[in-house]
Amino acid sequence: MGLFGNKSEGGFMNVIRCDEQEYLVHKWRPSGEANSTKRENSIRYGSSLRVKDGELAVFVYKQNDGSMQDFIVGPYDQTIKTANFPVLASIVGLAFGGNSPFQAEIYFINLSGNIQVRFGIPYFDVFDPRFLDFAVPMAARGTITFNITDYKGFIKLNRLINFELEDFQKQIKDAVTKYVKGVITNIPADNGIPVLQMERKLLEINDIVTAHLKPRLENDFGVNLKGFDLATIDVDKESEGYAELRKNTAQQTSKTIEAQTDVNIRNLEDTQKINAANMEETLRVQREEAQRAQKLQTETNFIGAHALNQQTEVLKTGAENLGKMGTMNAGGGNDGGFNPAGMMTGMAMGGAMGGQMANMMNQMGQNMQQQQNMPPPPPQIQYNVSVNGQTTGPFNWQQLQQMAQNGQLTRNTYVWKQGMANWELAGAVQELNSLFGAVPPPPPPM
Repeated sequence: MGLFGNKSEGGFMNVIRCDEQEYLVHKWRPSGEANSTKRENSIRYGSSLRVKDGELAVFVYKQNDGSMQDFIVGPYDQTIKTANFPVLASIVGLAFGGNSPFQAEIYFINLSGNIQVRFGIPYFDVFDPRFLDFAVPMAARGTITFNITDYKGFIKLNRLINFELEDFQKQIKDAVTKYVKGVITNIPADNGIPVLQMERKLLEINDIVTAHLKPRLENDFGVNLKGFDLATIDVDKESEGYAELRKNTAQQTSKTIEAQTDVNIRNLEDTQKINAANMEETLRVQREEAQRAQKLQTETNFIGAHALNQQTEVLKTGAENLGKMGTMNAGGGNDGGFNPAGMMTGMAMGGAMGGQMANMMNQMGQNMQQQQNMPPPPPQIQYNVSVNGQTTGPFNWQQLQQMAQNGQLTRNTYVWKQGMANWELAGAVQELNSLFGAVPPPPPPM
């Protein structure tokens, strides 16, 4: 005689398996009835259990001290034995040689399947924190995709008696609607995204909602959020709040731009005044340096001329003395008479001194000629440079060369120096052309 005699008591079932194609959680029932009883869940020890790959079978035993579970992860196709069912081994009696029935509810959980739920949130009010008087209606639509990875956590959070996927999806959908609406409502204040730009920030908002939604689905429902797709954010652009927000935002933006423009103009004027003062001071210093250099050159020439005059006087005195040597009485002969030896000595020494004087005059002349032919020092070039509306400088020639080599100064950079009426492109200033080198010829035809 079988274990279960008729339908009301359940039938003899020797194969326990799930034949559903699309499911998340499926409850196995011996009789196929919607409601379960202790008779219908009386399982014969030794029945055959088949669990497919990517599938999990859960045996739920109701004991006086609470529910207990055995988990069988597929693939599995064997008879029910205590070796694979630790909880079952502790509750199956020894009566009837171990063939007595035991009470259990059996659930199959799809671990490899994904469930997708579409959601749509009707219009709700969103406020810009800068203009809290204007409510802008918004709506949102999208989909979520989830699966089960932590089956123990899922079973702990969800009562598996008469589990219906549609009811579970509705719970998920209601929770998602609540979370998405709450996050979008607070995004302008929490994330600094203006209400009027939220449509264009769809991807950024999608990531914000995902980060908020994922841990809540795991904690509240035990499911893993695989994907969240916020398809659209619809703004009611015909609403009064939207029109008022646009008008006030435009006015504030205009005032901000005007204020910033005034600040930029004042900064530019101040910078130009500072640069003009710096340029004036630089030119003053250059003039003083040039005057000092010219004065020093004049003093040097004067000292050279004075030295020449002094040497000339010395040589002149020496020549006079040498001239008298011809009348010197070198031998003690005729008193005051002609002295040939003195004459010869005076001529020799006079010739040497004359040559020395000639060389000195020639050297002094060459030095003076060289100083007269030497060009004056080149003037110091000082230019101000304007890049992206910011004026810097002044810069001398060496600094301008370095900036041109680094690409900071190009032909299309605006420059100005003292004496120029307006800012000019560096390429249009002839004085600066040598900074940029020669323009290479076009490539030869192919």
